[in-house]
Amino acid sequence: MGYDMNVKVYNQDGAEVGSVNLRPAVFEVEPNEIVVHDYIVNYLARQRQGSAATKARSDVVGGGRKPWRQKGTGRARAGTIRSPLWRGGGTVFGPSPRSYGSGLPRRMKRLAIQSIFSDKARSGQIKVIDRIEINEYKTKVVKGLMTKLDLAGKKCLILDEDRNEKLSQSCRNLANVQYCRAALANGYDVLNADVVLMTRSGLDKVQEVFA
Repeated sequence: MGYDMNVKVYNQDGAEVGSVNLRPAVFEVEPNEIVVHDYIVNYLARQRQGSAATKARSDVVGGGRKPWRQKGTGRARAGTIRSPLWRGGGTVFGPSPRSYGSGLPRRMKRLAIQSIFSDKARSGQIKVIDRIEINEYKTKVVKGLMTKLDLAGKKCLILDEDRNEKLSQSCRNLANVQYCRAALANGYDVLNADVVLMTRSGLDKVQEVFA
């Protein structure tokens, strides 16, 4: 399989410095909308905290002995003060910590991400920069970079190969800019972005991981 799709490569000043071929196995896949839908629904379900919990009768403190004898008191039989019928007793069928996500086969996850990347490539929403070098923790540096690349005002996802701490911290106060390591990219963030900005090394990692 050849390398057919070609995109321009820019530097940090916004000048064109070359071009790069996109691997068809990642960027020229026929999008499967059903698989993408299942992937997104499962991803959002897994983001739910799922920490709601109540105490069943076995979790409530106390109730180790019988409150009164079985017969002769005129009252109903009782074995523990932690019965769900008593005030302060356990809860019946209450919620417990759980994960709301479902099992999604690895092949489906890979196909979903490939479908999303391919759709972005067809729509011209993939942009490549040779590298991003930031020497200080400054939001205005990233803001200036977005302006030079004609990405101001657009929701942009930046993918780089390694953990770039200065770039990550500099993006935090920009509502429309998000940073992520290329190998950890998820389909929801890619789909939600207007433009996916990748460094050359980030592009190589995406093609290595998701091919």
